[in-house]
Amino acid sequence: MSDDARAQPRLALVGAPNVGKSVLFGRLTGKYVTVSNYPGTTVEVFKGKGRIGPHDWNVVDTPGTYSLYPLTEEQRVTRTLLMNERPDVVVHVADAKNLERMLALTVELIEAGLPVILVLNMMDEADALGMRIDTGMLERRLGVPVVPVSATLDRGTGRLRDIIGLYAAQAGAPAAAGDGAGAVAVPSWLTYDEHIERLILLLVESLHGTYRLSKRAIALLLLQGDEEILRTMQAVEGDPGLVVRQLEKAQSALGGRAVYELGIERRKVVTGVLQGVVTAQDSARTTLAHRLSDLTMNPVTGIPFLAAVLYFGLYKFVGVFGAGTVVDFIEQSLFENRLTPWINGWVQANVPWQPVTELLAGEYGVFTLGLRYALAIILPIVGTFFLVFSIIEDSGYLPRLAMLVDRVFKLIGLNGRAVIPMTLGFGCDTMATLVSRTLETKRERIIATLLLALAIPCSAQLGVILALLSGYPSALLAWAVFIGLVFLLVGFLTAKLLPGERPSFYMEIPPLRLPMLRNILAKTYTRMHWYLLEVIPLFALASVLMWLGKMSGLFDAAIQVLRPIVMAIGLPGRTAEVFLFGFFRRDYGAAGLYDLQKAAALSPRQMVVAASTLTLFVPCVAQFIMMAKERGTAVAMAIFAFIFPFAFAGGYVLNLTLGLMGW
Repeated sequence: MSDDARAQPRLALVGAPNVGKSVLFGRLTGKYVTVSNYPGTTVEVFKGKGRIGPHDWNVVDTPGTYSLYPLTEEQRVTRTLLMNERPDVVVHVADAKNLERMLALTVELIEAGLPVILVLNMMDEADALGMRIDTGMLERRLGVPVVPVSATLDRGTGRLRDIIGLYAAQAGAPAAAGDGAGAVAVPSWLTYDEHIERLILLLVESLHGTYRLSKRAIALLLLQGDEEILRTMQAVEGDPGLVVRQLEKAQSALGGRAVYELGIERRKVVTGVLQGVVTAQDSARTTLAHRLSDLTMNPVTGIPFLAAVLYFGLYKFVGVFGAGTVVDFIEQSLFENRLTPWINGWVQANVPWQPVTELLAGEYGVFTLGLRYALAIILPIVGTFFLVFSIIEDSGYLPRLAMLVDRVFKLIGLNGRAVIPMTLGFGCDTMATLVSRTLETKRERIIATLLLALAIPCSAQLGVILALLSGYPSALLAWAVFIGLVFLLVGFLTAKLLPGERPSFYMEIPPLRLPMLRNILAKTYTRMHWYLLEVIPLFALASVLMWLGKMSGLFDAAIQVLRPIVMAIGLPGRTAEVFLFGFFRRDYGAAGLYDLQKAAALSPRQMVVAASTLTLFVPCVAQFIMMAKERGTAVAMAIFAFIFPFAFAGGYVLNLTLGLMGW
């Protein structure tokens, strides 16, 4: 890090998931970060620079956390950042509507001796509910600045900037000194039961080292059995034996219930602090959004609502409009009628060496095949899907969908939280595999990764399949039922075979909101930009590899190996080429299937079998690399080895079944 970067003040945004940290991050830095209405989307730590007062600040948007005592990977990352980087200002972003749940973290941050500013976000929603919050009283009681904000509407952020500048001048010196705030005085209002306070004091007095959080915070984390803090203490203390003995006595005195007891005590403290601060007005009423929210989570009404979202969002907009109307226009009007003939003619006229001519143009050319697939077929489908996904996400519907599917997901070893990577997989399975790290247990992450690789088609695949089968409703229904059954069956059997506890499920439900056009367009652009940066080079690489395979004869040899397999599941031999495309990228294979359908090479039955088998086929190269990175090479190879034969076995069974049904 440069001296200038080191000298710049540091600000960390901290808070529970789904309280608007990422939106506020964008307001403070001007750099957009994908905003999610569901806990866990912000898995990575996002950093940016913003001009606040007279200084340029390094701003960090941390993963969501409910406590300094970490239960998940995201919470551990946030706690580590607060300890190691010691920000000059910690902005705790809280949901103004749920202060009783939010302020427990504020208490911990103050106990830790951190320079805290409490931001009460979503004040517009609190006002709509008839809540009135006396921020002045709350500020006096807590002893830290309290700023009411509506980040999505950009209200209150100017005052927050002013307070950050003023507060940093007062609170920044102790943080910069790196003394760990060990001697930070505990506010008079922040005391627990006398017996617990005595145990904390004895433990604090046994700590003689220098820590990056207050010794009270270290003592509390030790009491709760935090293994990471225990290792830190053993490394810092010259003689940790005294601390260990005192810790054992304290934990014994609390009967091994320190986490529970401290949670109860913090709740009492928060209740006392909020006494008279929050009042409800008579104007509070049940709004249309509240009634709609209840309807989306009730299975009787929620399932038809989900069906409507899938029909109009995925089928009509992505499948019919994106993969049909837009793709047809771009591919035929732009590529087939203009670009492809011009590229073929220019290459043949100006490139004398035939092998290079075939690399750039012709059947497997980088420009005539790779670029056409990427821009004419994949781009419209991905764009329309991400637009729909951004609307669904920004509205707050995803958490309600999680509640709706939680019971079904528990049958396959997951919980409602997994709806985020599963839904995102319909956009890009590579991105969804990365997001699966938000799931709590290793068992859940493995199950989710397998199902993403096997039975969740990416937006390009899905769009092409919807476009291919849209003219045959029974064929589309057969594909959907088959893939759904495979998803549930494989998930159920995997959950039975993999050891581990049943997943628990807890989450905050945000209010339903009218999506903001600026957020929707920004999210869609960000995701499309990320996707295209990945997909265009890989499509070009796939074209090069197929060209090399064609030149060396390996491509034809692979087709000869695949041809009897695809013919065994009732498909014409030329379909082997599509599956070879799919080996490089699943969406590449989908685009090849699109070409076969245009050539009228497949009957409705064959289209169902081909679409189903290709959906189940091996993950693309990018997804496989992400699987190996997130789950380990052994797990990735095992998933690959299972999927390859399973896809064709599933296609064989489906073909027989459709034949018996008279197709």
